[in-house]
Amino acid sequence: MNIPEELMYSKDHEWIRFEGNSCVVGITEFAQNELGDIVFVEVDTVDEELEAGETFGTIEAVKTVSDLMMPVSGKITEFNTNLEDEPELINKDPYGEGWIIKIEAGDNPDKSHLISADEYKALIEA
Repeated sequence: MNIPEELMYSKDHEWIRFEGNSCVVGITEFAQNELGDIVFVEVDTVDEELEAGETFGTIEAVKTVSDLMMPVSGKITEFNTNLEDEPELINKDPYGEGWIIKIEAGDNPDKSHLISADEYKALIEA
């Protein structure tokens, strides 16, 4: 299972990469494996301010539909529009081309509820 060390993780199976005041968010390899073949991603919250833990969209797979949760509070600035035509990018490359949103998180986002790669690995192996 690929769990990149440089990322932080939520207990809801989202990953987050901090890039200054901006963040890139997607779902983990574990999550996309659990969901199966992803067929649709909906994010209708671009330009909205949301709190950590709030739903920012949904992801639909052959088996189920799941909510996507904000890993940190902030304004959603961008949706990966490549997912409109190729939602399977999340299955193929969840940490790269399969990213879902970008967030403007401000100068000092609360990361206290996020976990490291090692902690995430322990969570999914429990």
